[in-house]
Amino acid sequence: MSERALRGTRLGATSYESDAGIDFAPRQDIEYVCPNEHRFIMPFSVEADVPPTWECKVCGAVALLVDGAPPEEKAGKPARTHWDMLMERRTVADLEEVLAERLAVLRDGGIGGSTELSRPAPARTIAGRAKKSAAAAKASAVKAPASPAGKPKTATARPATRKTAAHAD
Repeated sequence: MSERALRGTRLGATSYESDAGIDFAPRQDIEYVCPNEHRFIMPFSVEADVPPTWECKVCGAVALLVDGAPPEEKAGKPARTHWDMLMERRTVADLEEVLAERLAVLRDGGIGGSTELSRPAPARTIAGRAKKSAAAAKASAVKAPASPAGKPKTATARPATRKTAAHAD
């Protein structure tokens, strides 16, 4: 072990390497200015593509390249609205036909009277509601009398929890 130990140094203390004989990549200094008149210089490699904008070091605003052309605006897609997507699927004549059908249903007694539009709720939902309401009625019917001062209260019947009421079939 003594052969592998470094004597006279500690880890992370100092480096014994020097910059002698190292050729740095050629650089160029590019100046940016933000809307708040903060000017700063960023070093870039000569071979690098210089971006037209950079985040300001002081305020975080978008700084522009000094003596450079402003960046081109990207042509974005227009937002597709619900109407645009609807018009991709149907024509105006189709929509007028559907509107006429719905108006006829409303004029004949509304949506509530039509059997084609009203669907019964799933049986599980109805059973779950019935069990919940029965458990709530049972819990409200069983009330413990007020205990005298100094005596601990006795345990009362707890209503069914959500988990047991919802998962019981």
